Amino acid sequence: MLFSSCQATRPAAGTTAGTSTETTENGTDKPGMKKTTKGGLIGAGGGAVIGGIIGNRLGNTAAGAIVGAAVGGATGAVIGRRMDKQAEELEKSMENAKVERVGEAIRVNFDSGILFAVNSAELSAAAKKDIQKLAETLKSYDGTNVIIEGHTDNTGGYELNQRLSERRADAVAAYARTLGVEGSRLQSKGYSYDQPIADNTTASGRQQNRRVEIIIVANEELKNAAESGQVK
Repeated sequence: MLFSSCQATRPAAGTTAGTSTETTENGTDKPGMKKTTKGGLIGAGGGAVIGGIIGNRLGNTAAGAIVGAAVGGATGAVIGRRMDKQAEELEKSMENAKVERVGEAIRVNFDSGILFAVNSAELSAAAKKDIQKLAETLKSYDGTNVIIEGHTDNTGGYELNQRLSERRADAVAAYARTLGVEGSRLQSKGYSYDQPIADNTTASGRQQNRRVEIIIVANEELKNAAESGQVK
């Protein structure tokens, strides 16, 4: 799961479906963007409850990866502080992304209209600038895995949207690799319109659902380092 822009009044949207209606929805009437950061740590023993909370916050998107990567307790608190610092740097440097702390992870959410033209998987110049900033922090903060997810609205056929969501997630991962991020840290996947975070029956809801999400979670090496006191 995982790299996607943030809206001023709503969550960021994801990948676009390939019809003419998308041009209108991605046009000049789109609300402005802003960045937000929220902090939070998963405590020990709260797996089921916390998993439900995170699932609700993310529309069940990437919730499994975040909960599955959490360790909780003192080790989780150390990882959480490290993630706080990284999230702050991302928020300051990325102009078109919503940065959010969820559990022991970071979610970066891009509106696909910022990343790509309609029905395209070619990254825009603005998108490349933000991914460059992301890559810089990923290289500065090793010990994490990065999940890149492509999502669409339900406009158009399922298979078309599936291929588009995959191509967009792959495009983000491929560009990050060219910037020096180790490929072994990156996982990309497309979900078509299987994981909406808003109502697909409205234009504003479809815009939210067209998105690329990036989830940053601690890997086993970082967890072990935090547990042994090597990371504080």
